[in-house]
Amino acid sequence: MCQPQPESNEVWRSDNEEHAALLEKILKEKTDKGNIYRPDVLDAMEKTVDGLSEELRALSIDIHDHPELRFEEKHAHDVLTSFMSAHGFSVTPHFHLDTAWSATYTHGSGGRTIGINSEMDALPGVGHACGHNLIAIAGVAVACAIKDAMEKFDIAGKVHVLGTPAEEGGGGKHILLNAGAYEGMDAVLMCHPAPGPVASVSLSSSLANQVVWVDYKGHTAHAALSPWEGQNALDAAVMAYTSVSVLRQQLRPTVRVHGVFSGQDWTANIIPDNARMTWVVRGATVTEAKETYERVHRCFEAAALATACTMNVTQINQSSDLRQNATLGGELASLVYARYGVVDYEWGIKSASTDFGKVTYAIPSLHPGFSIPTAQGGGNHTHAFADAAAAVEAHDACLRVCKALSGVGLRVLADEAFVQRMKATFEEDKKSR
Repeated sequence: MCQPQPESNEVWRSDNEEHAALLEKILKEKTDKGNIYRPDVLDAMEKTVDGLSEELRALSIDIHDHPELRFEEKHAHDVLTSFMSAHGFSVTPHFHLDTAWSATYTHGSGGRTIGINSEMDALPGVGHACGHNLIAIAGVAVACAIKDAMEKFDIAGKVHVLGTPAEEGGGGKHILLNAGAYEGMDAVLMCHPAPGPVASVSLSSSLANQVVWVDYKGHTAHAALSPWEGQNALDAAVMAYTSVSVLRQQLRPTVRVHGVFSGQDWTANIIPDNARMTWVVRGATVTEAKETYERVHRCFEAAALATACTMNVTQINQSSDLRQNATLGGELASLVYARYGVVDYEWGIKSASTDFGKVTYAIPSLHPGFSIPTAQGGGNHTHAFADAAAAVEAHDACLRVCKALSGVGLRVLADEAFVQRMKATFEEDKKSR
């Protein structure tokens, strides 16, 4: 994911005394137990999460110290499945994908199924600079908290955790969704770290996107002796890049378009006969992303025409915007305001994209962001954010949102009227897509 930074984020620097004081003040004030569903159950789940803190911290740092790229998350797969087995879940390793996994727990007969996602992959060059080590432990923490509550309070149902690889450009959840891995889930939960105001949980959406490769093919020639014999694929890529840059002036502020280009066997004295561009086109909705891509595609075509090169476009990935279920989100907001912090709709991953978007189109879902202390200019996909994702403060923030998500998930299992409202909200949301 890629998250643009605000003009100044010094208010949530981890070394800022004012930030620390504000955090302490907020958390001390969030002790109202009268406005939440089954506070006795939430109390128990909080104790479970707190009791696992040391073990979860070790697991997070282990994953953080072994960053693995999309579809290569073998170490993360093994340590997470071992953790789930040790905590009483039935585990299926290599679930549909080599590094995906499934862990389930069932109590009683009948009941509903709450789904939970646990991401694991890192980024090239910057490691866990999107904090997926925190997402990984969040998934298992929520699952363990709900499992213990189901046992203690005799709540029937099923917890189903999916270890989902390759969020960063691989569309792992798309593959799992198409393979039927989410079948039977009544709702799905996960969370994601980002910079933001202190003790903030964000219920923003995210952007839909289209990711493509654009390959230009030309003709080599001696760059000095007979350049007129060449058809310059690099020129095509440069022209396309420049054309898209000019187009940005006429695009909506909700749109993001960004790309890079590369080539093989390039040298200064040979006209390049090949160039590959990778482009990501994002919009607030699937429709906006599609409409924007059509305009960007014309820039690709114009560059090929101008340079007499041929062009081939390959779609690599296509993600949907996040559809935060309003009923689930309302429950999360109530819990956060009561005990854990504040809720916003402007931070989180609002201008990023995630393969969880397509899951939210298929099943009632919730994907809150949660703020972690970051250095100035150290947002997602930076070395500084990778450092922040390993900090104790980030771990504590992760556990807070885990407690809130546990409360949401438990209510899906225990409250029929709530689930009916959730389903009605999901159906209503379809009308605005």
